[in-house]
Parts: sequence; C-alpha cells; structure tokens
Amino acid sequence: MPPLNTSHRSPVTFLLMGIPGLEHLHVWIGIPFCSMYVVALVGNVAILAVVRAERSLHEPMFLFLCMLSITDLVLSTSTLPRMLCLFWLGAHDIAFDACLTQMFFIHSFTTMESGFFLAMAIDRYVAICHPLHHTTILTHARITVMGIIVVIRGVAFFSPHPILLRQLPYCRTRIIAHTYCEFMAVLKLACVDIGATSRYSLSVASIIGSCDAVLIAVSYVFILHSVFHLPSRDATFKALGTCGSHVCVILVFYSTAGFSIFTHRFGKNVPAHIHIFIANMYLLVPPFLNPIVYGIRTKKIREHVFKLLHVKVA
Repeated sequence: MPPLNTSHRSPVTFLLMGIPGLEHLHVWIGIPFCSMYVVALVGNVAILAVVRAERSLHEPMFLFLCMLSITDLVLSTSTLPRMLCLFWLGAHDIAFDACLTQMFFIHSFTTMESGFFLAMAIDRYVAICHPLHHTTILTHARITVMGIIVVIRGVAFFSPHPILLRQLPYCRTRIIAHTYCEFMAVLKLACVDIGATSRYSLSVASIIGSCDAVLIAVSYVFILHSVFHLPSRDATFKALGTCGSHVCVILVFYSTAGFSIFTHRFGKNVPAHIHIFIANMYLLVPPFLNPIVYGIRTKKIREHVFKLLHVKVA
C-alpha cells in the first residue's frame, strides 16, 4: 500500500474511511442503506414511467415531481453504490478525479433537490390558493424555465468546488473520514490555509438552503391559511394530511442537511460517527421517501401504477 502521507499536489487516490468508530458495523449498516436505495430506484423510475405514459398526468405537479425523481436518482446513484462497495467489499480507494466528480454531483444535485422542493411548494400554493388560475400561471413554458433555473443554480454555485480542490496541495493524510467525497472532508486534507475556501462553501450552502427553506415555509403558511377556510371538513383533513406528509419530507431534508453544514462550523464536540451518519441521511432518506409521499400517496399516480401492473399481469 502506498504511504498515507504525501506531498503531491494532486494525490492519485484517497481512502474513504466510512463511519469512524462504526467500522465493525459497516456490513450491517449497509443492509438498510441498500434497501432504501432499491426502494428509491424502483419508486422514482416508476414515477417517471407512469407520468411519461399517461398524458393526463402532464400537469405542473407531476412535471415537477419528475424533475425531483431524476434528481433523486442521480443523487442516490452517485453515492450509494460506492458506499455499499466500501461497506461490503472494503473498497476504500477512490481516484482523485472520481472523488471530485462524486463531490460535484452530490453538492450540485442536493442544491437542485432543494430547488425542486421550493418549486413544488410554489405549485401547491398556486393550486390551493389560486385554483382557477393554476394552469394559466404555471404553463409548460414557465415550468421549463423554473426547472432550468434550478439546474443552472446548482451547477453554477458548486462547479467551483472541485476546481478549487484541484488547485490545492495535499501534504497530510489521504484518509477521508467519511463515507463519500464531501467537500469539507476533502478540504481539511489540504496543507494550506483553508479558511476563505471553507467560509465560501459554508456561506453558499447556508444562503441557498436558508432562502429555499424560508420561501417554502411562507408558501405553506399561505396554503394552511387557505386549507383552514375550506368549506368542507373532509376536504380540510385531506389537504392537511397531504401537506403534513410533504412538510415531514422537507423537514427531514433540511434538518439533516443543516445539521451537517453547521456541524462543520460550530459542532467541534459532535462525535464524528454521529455527524457522518446524519450526513448520509439527507442523501438517502429524501430519495427513499419522495416516491412514497409524493407518488404512492397521490391518488392519480397510485391508480395509474395499479392500472399498468394489472395490464402487465393480465
């Protein structure tokens, strides 16, 4: 094995440690992680297939849901297979370029995930608060523009990350104390002052996440205000159930992502295994829950899935 300390400007490989302190449980931790990945894969592919096949589902809500599903597939596929190789096969080595590529996909698509949550909240706000103008406000052209903006934002703000890391010299250990190539975990291996780079990354992530979260919260405040004024009690309870499940998924995403971000800045006393375990959650849980909450719990998609399954079985 090559020495762990090097003065190369760009090391050939890094070594992913996994979850520090829980190495003896990696095999067992991989089982629920793999199960969540399979559900995420099947669920999101099913949503894309159903919406593509049924023209009646080419509505704003389902088009945004397809964008979210594509994001979930990329996000989970860029992390889970490599993570499972580490847990089950002991494959700790990851090439420097592969590490930077994984980092780009993780951070940019996490930002896109946040953006599509906001887009879907706006869609629900328009649908519930302005139902008569829903299709005229959210036309296909505007939906396309919103999707492009979300993608461009994710790419633009996080493309500098791998570029910055490629310019840095690495003279410390090559061991990354993480399950995947996370920007701050790799940055700490550089042998130069990383203060400015660290502040840039944390500021970008904090500002984008905070702005999206605040706008989503405002949207749901208006939604709840309209829901409580619905004439039918059954309609109110149904809307509350739908909104409640959506809010739970969003809270899981932002709470775990926020914990991971701010632990780098303020959580010096947080045990490494807790930090890294929770950092995995915002990459694993939303792609796992989104097809269930936004897909299976949505009557139109559920009916079309059963219809397709019935046709195939018959």
